[in-house]
Order: sequence, then C-alpha cells, then structure tokens
Amino acid sequence: METLQSHYPNPPVPLDHTDPYTLLIAVLLSAQCTDARVNTVTPALFEAANTPEQMIELQVDDIRDIIRPCGLSPAKSKNIHRLSELLIRDHSGKVPEDLQALEALPGVGHKTASVVMAQSFGVPSFPVDTHIHRLMYRWGLTTGKNVEQTERDAKRLFPRERWNDLHLQIIFYGREFSPARGLKWERDFLLQQCGRPSEQRKWQPVSA
Repeated sequence: METLQSHYPNPPVPLDHTDPYTLLIAVLLSAQCTDARVNTVTPALFEAANTPEQMIELQVDDIRDIIRPCGLSPAKSKNIHRLSELLIRDHSGKVPEDLQALEALPGVGHKTASVVMAQSFGVPSFPVDTHIHRLMYRWGLTTGKNVEQTERDAKRLFPRERWNDLHLQIIFYGREFSPARGLKWERDFLLQQCGRPSEQRKWQPVSA
C-alpha cells in the first residue's frame, strides 16, 4: 500500500464528470469500453443533457447515436433513459446515496453502484474491475475465482479507510506497469517483489 500511495498520492477518478449523476452515466457507459473512449463521448452527451430531467427529454435513439462509440449502445441508451425516469419518479431527480437503491436502477450493477458510492459520496467501497481482479490474483491476494471473491478478499486485507483511494491506485498501477498483455518484467516492480510464484515464472525472462 505504501508503494502505491507514493506513486499515486491523490488518484483522480479516471472518468470525467461534474456530479453524481454524470459519474453514474459515465460509469454505466464504461462497461466493456475504455475510460478514455468514454471521456471522448460524454462531452457531447452531457452538452445535450446533464440532468435526469434533461435526459428524459431526449429520445432513446438520440442517446444511442451519441454513445454509439462506447459499444452496447442499444441497451445502454435504454438504461440511461429509464434510470433517469426512475431517478425523477423515486428519488426527486437525485442520485440516491444508497447502494441497494443504486443497484435497483437499470444497467447499474454492483461495481457501478460501488464506484458512485465511493467517489461521489465518500462511502468506503472497493469496486473491482478487470485491472483489480487481475492484479489481486497476480499478487497472490485472491484465488481469482470471480470478482465477488476478489472484492471480499480486498475488503478483508486492506483498511476500510483506504478502500476508496486504493482501488484507484491499483487501477492506475495496472495500466502503467502491469497490463493483461505485453507485460514487461523489468517494469512491473510489484510483481517482482510480491507476485504469486506462478505469475513470476510466467513473466520472468528466461535469462533473468
């Protein structure tokens, strides 16, 4: 944790947003899409509508056309429109500060809800994405069976007060030093120091 803290002392949220609603929409769009791609799409979307009230004035097809580069646009556009309707109907147009209420919204799974709880409301959460799932296994901190198990292991191993920053720090480390493919042993110093032996053998050059 100390190493990650020194490298990423104030980790930013990688998705551009201005409030809980725009973060919720951005995280929903990030499913099977890179954060960088989402950040190229959301300016146009949020210029057209950045509140639930404005979003329901758009047609689903209009939303779909804007978010098409993110992939899965037919389902995502319907979910964005419907969840905006539900926020107005059930939550006075506000994003609820409640995990279960968030998970009840269309297209909002546990990871998306956890990101919003952590980064918009400061509630200790440990959203597990593909980077965290991969690195927790690579470091021998979880069995890698599924993301649910990885989240349980992370919450058991790390102090609650560090969860919100730490999950971002792991994401940034994974992107910079420990990618899924093309990993360079000489750069991934945490794999060298504390990696699972089978992962070290997999990536260590034969000549090393």
